[in-house]
Amino acid sequence: MLTLLQTIILGLIQGFTEFIPVSSSGHLVLAQVLMSGASDHYLVEFLDLGTTLALIIYFRKKIYEILRNIFIERNVRLTRNLLLTAIPAGIVGYLLSDFLNSSWIFGSVVVVAIGLIVVGVVMIVLEKLPKAKPVDNGEALKAKTAFAIGIVQVLALIPGVSRSGSTIIAGRLAGLSAKEAAEYSFLASLPIMLGVSLKLFAGHTERAYLLSHLSTVLVSNIFAFIAGMIAVTFMLSYLKRHSLAVFGWYRVALGVVVLAAVLLVQ
Repeated sequence: MLTLLQTIILGLIQGFTEFIPVSSSGHLVLAQVLMSGASDHYLVEFLDLGTTLALIIYFRKKIYEILRNIFIERNVRLTRNLLLTAIPAGIVGYLLSDFLNSSWIFGSVVVVAIGLIVVGVVMIVLEKLPKAKPVDNGEALKAKTAFAIGIVQVLALIPGVSRSGSTIIAGRLAGLSAKEAAEYSFLASLPIMLGVSLKLFAGHTERAYLLSHLSTVLVSNIFAFIAGMIAVTFMLSYLKRHSLAVFGWYRVALGVVVLAAVLLVQ
């Protein structure tokens, strides 16, 4: 059983790393292994509740605008794009959930380290990679481009890759500015996060886990929500003037440290 301090730490890690592109699942795996020797994928899934709420509250005006466009303006282009981006990862995550939650995928610090390093290198060289013609925002993306971003997001089901990182990178290559790519990434993650939340309350095993770990889930999600609000505000402000390179360097450094630690232990 986690202590109160460990519960708070995990909530803060989830909140900050869900929207800062360094991989929330990867950091949670590493933190749990350090604190208890094993990772708990159920707790990681329940921690999405706090960050999902943070995203809904932060983007409440944008969500209202999207709903207005659908039902009043009859403009569904942005909604179409967001769903095309969200669907691939949603389907693959649902069909392969047992495989992805297995100990040699979800619980492997080596998998996390490799994911951190590979995506980190891409972030470092991103601004030098060829990009598509500049696009104003997510609504202006072509349907096939939105779907392609969704295919890239499937890779984020692997711990260490990062859901926001993968879609921001794909959005940048598709022609979006760093800030617009981040906003599109966060909005596109909402359908997946809501789907995961519904799945948690629909599953018998998940409900049993919630009842037996209610205080842990509640406390960790309170801190995940607070940290999530801070992180999403920071990211959208930071990317107005900066690239993803600093996060790339951090990812590579952490990945190398983790791999070195694994080799030393062996």
